[in-house]
This record gives sequence, structure tokens and C-alpha cells, in this order.
Amino acid sequence: MEPECRVLSIQSHVVRGYVGNRAATFPLQVLGFEIDAVNSVQFSNHTGYAHWKGQVLNSDELHELYEGLQLNKVNKYDYMLTGYTRDASFLAMVVDIVRELKQQNPSLVYVCDPVMGDKWNGEGSMYVPENLLPVYKEKVVPVADIITPNQFEAELLSGRKIHSQEEALEVMDVLHSMGPDTVVITSSDLPSPRGSDYLIALGSQRTKRPDGSVATERIRMEMHKVDAVFVGTGDLFAAMLLAWTHKHPNNLKVACEKTVSAMHHVLQRTIQCAKAQAGKGQKPSPAQLELRMVQSKRDIEDPEIVVQAAVL
Repeated sequence: MEPECRVLSIQSHVVRGYVGNRAATFPLQVLGFEIDAVNSVQFSNHTGYAHWKGQVLNSDELHELYEGLQLNKVNKYDYMLTGYTRDASFLAMVVDIVRELKQQNPSLVYVCDPVMGDKWNGEGSMYVPENLLPVYKEKVVPVADIITPNQFEAELLSGRKIHSQEEALEVMDVLHSMGPDTVVITSSDLPSPRGSDYLIALGSQRTKRPDGSVATERIRMEMHKVDAVFVGTGDLFAAMLLAWTHKHPNNLKVACEKTVSAMHHVLQRTIQCAKAQAGKGQKPSPAQLELRMVQSKRDIEDPEIVVQAAVL
């Protein structure tokens, strides 16, 4: 029997659709992980719809939930996973929990998607309050082991702009120096030799050799763009990267190929179903563009590799 691997995931919950914990739980369970979910918000659906309703968990309530686990001595985890957060005090409480969990289990791996903003038409903008940036830089990233920023978030965290692959590699080194041994820039606007239909993603992983020296593996991937606005893709990416880095430690190339290939299959299935539902020439609605997660179970479990990573 494989030893049990347990994840504490603190993310959003939606009644309908797949974002946050709803996008992370099913893939991790399918891949054999026990996942304990704390719902940072409970909304009817994601905020890309015309309407949404629901409740937000505050930092005291988060602490109370964690206290319950602590009192029952069931606060031993192998992984912690976090994504979108809007509140600085909530984020600071997350850091306290990570530190506490690392005391319980020093080999705990914290996977953090530092969701802060993105670029549209080349211009970056933050969609969380700006007071979260110093919390991420000074508190969160230093305790994280794996981070999955997009290009804009990597620039914010490192304080440097990326105009070339060389600059992107330098930014990843800056991020390594802040704490995490694994950095994946999940999307960038760097030009692809294959044309404007492709997105570049980059990864960097530091590992210690037996003699104590540090080796760095760097990879680059080119992914075909899908012409639609999906929600929950970053949450799915971080969850699957957690799973595949666990199954392929010290092999970032394979972990990223499996993660990105599974993403590709889920998105292709989603866009095909959404277009069929919308009808010819009609733009699919947010409800029609919800990730086809359950239908993609086989692809998540054992993805056919359709994206190769180049080792740099």
C-alpha cells in the first residue's frame, strides 16, 4: 500500500462550477491524494457570471477551523495548497498555519499560487488589493516550496520586468533566492518561434546533490492558446503540479509535461462542449465554459503527453 499523502487546501468554494477547491479536489483525489479543504469563500458561482452570492471566511474563522484540527491532533499534512485570497489578514493567518504545519512535519511542501493580477494587451494590472503584495513578498513566498506565478506576478514579486527568456530565468533565480526551490511561470507574453498562437511557460527547480552542491533544472514549454476565457485553470494547474512533482520528484520536465498535457485535454474538451452547447456562431457563456472536470477523469489520471518540455 502506498503511504497516505494528505493535502490541506485553503481556497474558494463555489456551489456551481470549478474554481478554487472545486478545481483542485477532484484531480488530487483521482491522483490518489487525501485532500482536506478549507473554503475561504462560499459563493454560488465564480465572479465572472452576471450575478454571484455568498459568504467570505475571515481570518478569525480560519484560525478557529485550524484550531479544531489541532485539538484533535489531526494537523499533520504532507502538502499545503493555496490560491486566490483578497484579504491581507487572512493571508497572514495562512502563513501562521504553514509555519505551524512545518513544525509538525518539517518535510511539508507548501504549493502557493500567488494570485495577484495579469496582463491584458501587454498592460499588467492587479485584481487584488495592493496591500497583498508586501505580504506575499515578505511572508508567503519565503515559506513556500513551489510557486506558480504568471509573468506579471513573477515581475511583481521580483521587482523586475521580463522582456526576454534570459530575463525570465534571472527573475526565477531572484524568486529562488526568496525561498521556493521550484518556480513555474505558468504563462508569459514572450514570443514563441511557433507563432502568436502559442504561449510560453518556464520552470526552474533547484535540487541538492548528495555532496551538498545545488543543481538547477530549467525547462521551457510552448502551449497552444485556446481562444476563450476559462476560470479555474490556474487552480487546476497548481493542484496537478503538486501531484506530478510528488510522483516525479527532481524531474520538473516530466511533472510539467504531465500537468500541461492534462490541462490541454481538459481545455480542449471544455471548449468543444461549450461551442456545441452555445450553437454555431454564438459565444459560449460563463456557465457553458465551466471546466469539464469529471468528463476528463482519464486524462487527469494518465495524460497523453501532447506538450514536450525543452530542457534549457
